Amino acid sequence: MKKNAAEIRADLKAHLDFLSEAGVGFVVRDPEAGIGAGEGKAPHASAGMPSLPERPAQTAADKEALSDIDRRVGACTLCDLHRFRTRAVPGEGNWEAELMFIGEGPGRDEDLQGRPFVGRAGQLLRKIIAAMTFREDEVYIANMVKCRPPENRVPHFEEIEACSRYLIRQIELIRPKVIVTLGKTPTDYFVPGREGMTARRGRFGSYLGIPVMPTFHPSYLVRNEGNRELKRMVWEDMQKVMALLGRK
Repeated sequence: MKKNAAEIRADLKAHLDFLSEAGVGFVVRDPEAGIGAGEGKAPHASAGMPSLPERPAQTAADKEALSDIDRRVGACTLCDLHRFRTRAVPGEGNWEAELMFIGEGPGRDEDLQGRPFVGRAGQLLRKIIAAMTFREDEVYIANMVKCRPPENRVPHFEEIEACSRYLIRQIELIRPKVIVTLGKTPTDYFVPGREGMTARRGRFGSYLGIPVMPTFHPSYLVRNEGNRELKRMVWEDMQKVMALLGRK
């Protein structure tokens, strides 16, 4: 869908704001594309990039299955996290999205609203999404667990195992072209490794034939608000995703 002038301006402002916060220097050339020159411009896809998976057409049954997942998540009692929730957070966005973001779990704001990434970290994620020239209704956002862990602690192994059946089925039905894992918990699940996030971010892995890009969780950027280098690294990771998807 072609963006109108107001959407283009909003995307461009988010792009400028995020890159400015990251300390990236560039000159804007094409406001409709939302990308500038120099360091702010997405690189061309290289021969070393993974290939994109084929996407069979989504059916009405697939969409009904996704709707059913939302209903089942809302009533789920598979792990103890249901005892602490206000509202479950199934996920949000386009059921035919080519780009999917996966975080760790809902926080306080998400638990109250039943929506993913609506607090400070969520505001930053949505700014990143806009800087990538995507609208929010073009991507899908989810978490490893659908209910808030007490005190925002890291989800336990058994909680992730119980809840992952919903997320894996969402991935199978949405069939994204690329998955971005936000932080260590989803990265450990989808592209496990022994290195820390600094060493693992920016390198494509694969899950079910889908390229997976690990990067820092937005909450980590919020906690290190003055560290422009972290934001620069996240933007470099997202540039690789953009290049793979043909977003320039």
